[in-house]
This record gives sequence, structure tokens and C-alpha cells, in this order.
Amino acid sequence: MKPLKEKISITIDEDLLKELRKRAENDDRSLSQYINLVLKQHIEKTVK
Repeated sequence: MKPLKEKISITIDEDLLKELRKRAENDDRSLSQYINLVLKQHIEKTVK
């Protein structure tokens, strides 16, 4: 079973959004998938 997902609305700086879109495309992922991946990686690195 897939994990439950929840829709949210956030505000992102234009330059950051442009870079995220570019990286998501290069990684053949949707923007949402890519942001989830980046956030998960960040949390894994910072959890102590």
C-alpha cells in the first residue's frame, strides 16, 4: 500500500523553484516527487 499523501500550499522563491524544476526534469521526476525526495534526504542527514 502506498503511503498517504496530503496536498499543501507553499511559497518558494522564484530562483529556487526554477532550479528545482530543472533538477526534477533532469532526474525524470515530477516537481512534487523531486521535492519529496530532497526533503527526505535532508531529514535523513539531519536526524540525530
